[in-house]
Amino acid sequence: MYKVFVNELPLILTNKLSETSDGEYFLLNQESILAAIKALKKKKLAIAYIYHPNHEEILKKFTQEIPMIVAAGGVVTNQKGKVLFIYRNDKWDLPKGKLDKGESIEACAVREVMEETGVEGLRIENFLRTTYHVFNNSGKPTLKQVHWYAMKTDYTGKLKPEKKEGIVKVKWKGPNKIQKALQNSYNNIKILFEGD
Repeated sequence: MYKVFVNELPLILTNKLSETSDGEYFLLNQESILAAIKALKKKKLAIAYIYHPNHEEILKKFTQEIPMIVAAGGVVTNQKGKVLFIYRNDKWDLPKGKLDKGESIEACAVREVMEETGVEGLRIENFLRTTYHVFNNSGKPTLKQVHWYAMKTDYTGKLKPEKKEGIVKVKWKGPNKIQKALQNSYNNIKILFEGD
């Protein structure tokens, strides 16, 4: 099962019909996928499902219909145990960005965190999870697959928001401020702090 967010509402890619009891399900073809995305965007549905019997094939077939961009980012913790957040588009978010040609996903995650925040000396601790959301890319729905890593740093220097990426603030946040930030964030970011 894959949970893809469309305007913060879930589009579930599943191979189990039993999972589709509380929403409408759509076939795995371009017309159906676009209809599901449109219904979620217009909030006509609270949840939609795309069914395909083969779990291994479902994401591959989905991305044959909807182009996919691969990105990576980090949940960065400093020596005080605070987590690094960015503020962009009136929401708290985590630093992430698109994979460059020939770059490893880990290298992309570290580079993007550095570029978007100015934080250096990043060490990847472990892989966290992959999240998915649909966004408008030049008017076309596009799937963004983001690989998230837990990172550590001893950096205590100045934080530098990458203005050209629309980032207006970069902040270290402790547990209480994290909870507050997550109230004005994205579902894919909240998932990273839920722990399963």
